[in-house]
Amino acid sequence: MKKLLLGIIPILCLLSACAGSSEDEGGDEGWDGSATGEVAKLKIRFHVDSKTSEGMAYKKLVDEFNQEYASKNIKVTASFVARTAGDSAYERELFNNMIDGTLPDIITFDAPNCASYAKSGYLYDFTNELTAEEKAKYYTLNTYQGKVYGIPIQESSAGFYYNKKIFSDAGINVSGYTVDNPWTYDQFKDVCQKLKAAGISTPVDMRMDATKDETATYLLYPFIYASGGSFVDGTGLKAQGYFNSAESKRGFQFLKDLVTSKYTSYGIGAGDFSTGKVGMYLSSGWTIPELDHKYPTTFPNRDSWGLLPYPKDVKCASANGSWSFAIGNNSRKNKAPVALLLKYMTTKDASKKITDATGMIPANKEVETNYQPNSPEDVLYQQLQKTSIARPTTVGYPQFSSAFSQVISGLEAGNLSELVDNKANVLQSNLDKIK
Repeated sequence: MKKLLLGIIPILCLLSACAGSSEDEGGDEGWDGSATGEVAKLKIRFHVDSKTSEGMAYKKLVDEFNQEYASKNIKVTASFVARTAGDSAYERELFNNMIDGTLPDIITFDAPNCASYAKSGYLYDFTNELTAEEKAKYYTLNTYQGKVYGIPIQESSAGFYYNKKIFSDAGINVSGYTVDNPWTYDQFKDVCQKLKAAGISTPVDMRMDATKDETATYLLYPFIYASGGSFVDGTGLKAQGYFNSAESKRGFQFLKDLVTSKYTSYGIGAGDFSTGKVGMYLSSGWTIPELDHKYPTTFPNRDSWGLLPYPKDVKCASANGSWSFAIGNNSRKNKAPVALLLKYMTTKDASKKITDATGMIPANKEVETNYQPNSPEDVLYQQLQKTSIARPTTVGYPQFSSAFSQVISGLEAGNLSELVDNKANVLQSNLDKIK
């Protein structure tokens, strides 16, 4: 990301007013333990497996930081707690760290959890440490009640990857569908019908099975917004009349129609798109590196696959929001060395290394992308700028995500209206407890 937020370091040093350990009580002008012999032992927590391409990128940056700042007596230890399907270990670890006073100096967190984490005391508020110019460099910032708690590591968008050979064999032409000229819900269903008629038993993988973690919520929530719906009011504490409005139910009905028409299903294999059994696959930018490198038989080059934007109903809507860096609200009194680490992890060079590994979009607008027009990267980038809508801002986001996932899991059977009403009631009850 182009030049780092230079204002963060000196100002974050002023944040040393919080009570805590005196192991590194240096001055407020920065950190240089070489003069005093003091060693700042910092901890940073990542949400991925260290052996993934993203994890290795983070590890490389930490190693490089330790080499560069060894002379200033700063030593960083990285830990990796993978947030895997069906496993909330990452969240549990943060909770336990808050209870026993071992919260890392820097943590990564998923953007929609900002309000919940900030209210719970996990995140350090550094609103006043960013100028208006610095804030404007980012597509999004992680905020709660008007305060900034996180700087995005990267941005994301999603769309429909499609097998060009399958589409060509079925006589389907989707070349005219762009972010500026999106297809409609009816046109989406028409493509699914043509794929099915051509012998593709399951036209599209909508990731209906990915409800054990945030994946299904992240990929599918835009369909409710596109139908004119919403999830909570402006306070983030009222779901009744929003989550279950007629417009929201219209969006859920579109998803249910895809299931009942057998255009998608809950039992699609993880490799069915990559082996040519499924025509389309809803996923984020992280799939781009996979299709470029992992499946040469089905997808030998970029001419064999493409990416389509989200379809439009009453309006356009697409997914956004990814993971961010935050300063942990721990007991460390002097935040100067922590600010140096935050700076290092958000430089232009660091951001490029991370997004090269993930296939995601740099969070800083100043990073040069040079995406080819109509390329998969360009489709995601254009959506991010023109049609993206964030997941709801609420301190009860985990409860919202659970309610949403339960609706998705129940689309196959039962009365949709009753299902959505029931989950809206449960969500409202949970939000009332948070008030």
